[in-house]
Amino acid sequence: MNLKAILLGCALSTGLVSAVHADEPIKVGFVYVGPVGDGGWTYAHDQGRLAMKKALGDKVKSTFVENVPESSDAERVIRQLAADGNKIIFTTSFGFMNPTLKVAKAFPNTYFEHATGYKMAKNVGIYQARSWEGAYMLGVLAGEMTKSNILGFVGSYPVPEVVRNINAYTLGAQSVNPKIKTKVIWVSSWYDPARERQAAETMIAQGADVLAQNTDSPAVVQTAEEKGVYAFGWDSDMSKYGPKAQLTASTLNWSKYYTMEVKKVLDGTWKPDNTLWGIKEGMVVLTPLHSNVPEKVAKDFHAKEQAIIDGTLVPFTGPIVNQEGKTVVPAGEKMPLDQLLSINFYVKGVEGTIPK
Repeated sequence: MNLKAILLGCALSTGLVSAVHADEPIKVGFVYVGPVGDGGWTYAHDQGRLAMKKALGDKVKSTFVENVPESSDAERVIRQLAADGNKIIFTTSFGFMNPTLKVAKAFPNTYFEHATGYKMAKNVGIYQARSWEGAYMLGVLAGEMTKSNILGFVGSYPVPEVVRNINAYTLGAQSVNPKIKTKVIWVSSWYDPARERQAAETMIAQGADVLAQNTDSPAVVQTAEEKGVYAFGWDSDMSKYGPKAQLTASTLNWSKYYTMEVKKVLDGTWKPDNTLWGIKEGMVVLTPLHSNVPEKVAKDFHAKEQAIIDGTLVPFTGPIVNQEGKTVVPAGEKMPLDQLLSINFYVKGVEGTIPK
């Protein structure tokens, strides 16, 4: 046995491998549910990854796997990233939660963080954005700009995250226009441009003149542009696909968060946490308003945005009434966070039913 092998053996037996490899970059893995593309949820996460790489330089080496189905394939991908030596792995979709937890048990010395989930472990943290704040603000603008009082929303899957955003959108609109009704079409996919387009066209035909979405492609904004109605970018700025249609976009900026968490790994201070950031923390960012937005509407919009930052406006504050007319949150009270994060009903004004 040569001297190098002997030294490595000693390091292994005394737990000094980290010191031996201290100058090597740590590996960071990302699992994406859709294509990176140039817009939407996955694009926003990848922009965060790139910003983290730029901030930390040669201290890190990152990799990602895109278009990972929320199925047994997810477990396989996550397991492979762990086996490849990634020290921390970010799994960025709701359906990756259970596969992440399963792999984490098999790799106790690897750190995992799951986006939009609610289950934690010794080496699994969770993080998400208060995206409902952005959805509420889009609703405020929709309520002011609509002429038909009919709004449209293209939903992906009926998980609490999406139901919550539909409700927030409706509540925001009703805060300035009590006549609002919201139509919802579910496409059973996070990213399916053809179905998203079809859903948008259907709602426009039904009278909706302002569209929102919780899907990843710019198809809804493109369709709005073609049909002469308004829409909003979601998770990223989609104005280049609808320069006349997009009134604003509720975007997600993961840069600060990813840099912070990977730095904790480098510093040896990482621990599982439950992080929930919104407009105040700069994770939810509203893009500049379209020039078509009247000055008074823009002023009121920005005042509400500042109120969210100040904490004087909390979107899910009562009275909140469900479709059946039952008050679920009394006037002046805030919906408890656990109820908000597991919400499974539509508020009054949203048409249709939530798919089972």
